[in-house]
Amino acid sequence: MNRILAYFESIGDAVMLAIRSFISLPSAPRILKRTAEHGYFGGYTSLPIVSILSFFIGAVLALQAGISMRDFGAKQFIGTLVGESMARELGPVMVAIILAGRVGSAVTAELASMKVYSEVDALVTMNIPPERLLVLPRLLSVLLLMPVLTIIGIVIGWLGGMVVCQTHSFIGVQPEAYWASLKQFMTTQKMLDGLIKAEVFGFVVMLIACNTGLRTRGGPREIGLAVTKSVVSSLVAILILDYFVTQMLA
Repeated sequence: MNRILAYFESIGDAVMLAIRSFISLPSAPRILKRTAEHGYFGGYTSLPIVSILSFFIGAVLALQAGISMRDFGAKQFIGTLVGESMARELGPVMVAIILAGRVGSAVTAELASMKVYSEVDALVTMNIPPERLLVLPRLLSVLLLMPVLTIIGIVIGWLGGMVVCQTHSFIGVQPEAYWASLKQFMTTQKMLDGLIKAEVFGFVVMLIACNTGLRTRGGPREIGLAVTKSVVSSLVAILILDYFVTQMLA
């Protein structure tokens, strides 16, 4: 029972943290530099791993589809399968998972360290709201970088599928046929669905990371536990939200 109460308490704290952060939104022009720094750390430095994973996810999708469809004479629809899977599901989810593991863990460790060593209390003593200085720039940066990273990941996944279709003789789908199949059923709305998912996932992951870091109590040992809790909670939240957001968008 205590764990259940603590779980709902952390959700309430996260919601209140988001509200207090966006109350400070009028001061956003003064934190543009910090927002840009967090955007660079979370976006540009994550681009290589997003590109590599997206390429091979698209490649594996095309390879598995080619193996399954060659016996049914439906290889011409591989482009459709890869296109929609990357745009509506795998692209947003994989980028969010990378964000949770690479950026969310680092944010949690940084804020937990500041909390444990009383730096957050010092900000409160100087009448500087931690939500404005520490949380709002990170939330704004993730809302800006997630659509960009997701679009890049989706396109690179499509390219990975095309390379596999062209280079494996038992698939034998040429790039023209692959792209024609992809474009035949791909619509702007399907891309928007993926970007909406990415925004929701990114915001929730960053909010969990900030909230977990600022709720840390104790010493250095608790910093590591907070990072683990943040990443696990983010992964669970991504998968749960994926179901409900997909249902809403359907």
